[in-house]
Formats: sequence, C-alpha cells, structure tokens
Amino acid sequence: MAAEEAKRRVRTAQGLPWTTEKPQNLPKPPVKEQTKPMSIRLHTEQRAAQRAGYNHLVASKINSLEILRRFEEKLLKVIEEEEIKNMRKEMVPKAQLMPIFDRPFFPQRSTRPLTIPREPCFHLVKEKCSISDQPCRLHKYFNHSMNMKSVKGVKEDERREGTSNKVVQEAQKGQVEN
Repeated sequence: MAAEEAKRRVRTAQGLPWTTEKPQNLPKPPVKEQTKPMSIRLHTEQRAAQRAGYNHLVASKINSLEILRRFEEKLLKVIEEEEIKNMRKEMVPKAQLMPIFDRPFFPQRSTRPLTIPREPCFHLVKEKCSISDQPCRLHKYFNHSMNMKSVKGVKEDERREGTSNKVVQEAQKGQVEN
C-alpha cells in the first residue's frame, strides 16, 4: 500500500495525443544566385601601408644617426689620441739654448710722463641705480674723470679757504652715510 501511494505521488509525463492527420510537406524555397564578393579596400589596409612606410623612414633615420654618432666618436677618439701623443712629445725635457752674453740687457728710463694723483669728489656723485630709485652706493666709490681734482688743486683750495683735511673728510663721511 505504501508503494502504491509513492507511485501516485511521483508524476510521470504524459505523451502527446495521437493525431490522425498526415504531416504537411513544406515546399522547398527557390534557389538563389550565388553572390560575387566585391573588391573592397578598407581604410585600415591603407593606414597600415602608410604606417609601414613611416616606420621604415624612422628606422632608416635612426640608423643613419647611429652611424653618424659612431663616426663622430671615432673621430673624437683619433683627435684625443693625437693630442695625447703631442702632449707626451711636449713633456719630454729638452735642453735650452745658451744665453747670448755679448749683448747684455740695460734697462732704460721710461719717456712717459708721471701720473698726476687725483682725489675723488664724492659729494658731486648723485646717480640713481637703474634697478631701483635709491642712490647707487657702488658708483660713488669709483673714480669718475669729471668728479676728480688733482691733489695739488685740493691743497690749494684748502689753503685759500682755510679749512683742514679733517673738516673735509668729516663732511664727506656725513654725505656717504646719508
């Protein structure tokens, strides 16, 4: 009894109903002509050909540059070897010629006149630096030909005015600090 109940619980697939009709035969489709392939040239093929030409051009340029670089290296190496060879030849000590004693050297006095010493006048220099608006501190220490007086002229001026060197120097120091 339990076996029968178990069989009932398991369902089995049922078959299709039997037909009395005859199966239909479908007509065959008409035969089509064979298509002929067209000769199509794709853009990728053209691009590949152009790229191959470009790659060949770049490779030949790199090759020629490499050949040129090798040639320059060889040339520099030959030049360096020649320089080393010449330097070694120059380094060899050689005897010097005997000095000629029949014509001794006598120094002669110069014909140029002596230089007249001049004293700078710093208080006349009031130039501006080209970079800023502040007075240029470097230029006032250099000797300018138009701001120079001879030492004799300064001493004569001092005698006339009755001032001493110390007073002039203190005045100049005051202007330099300002």
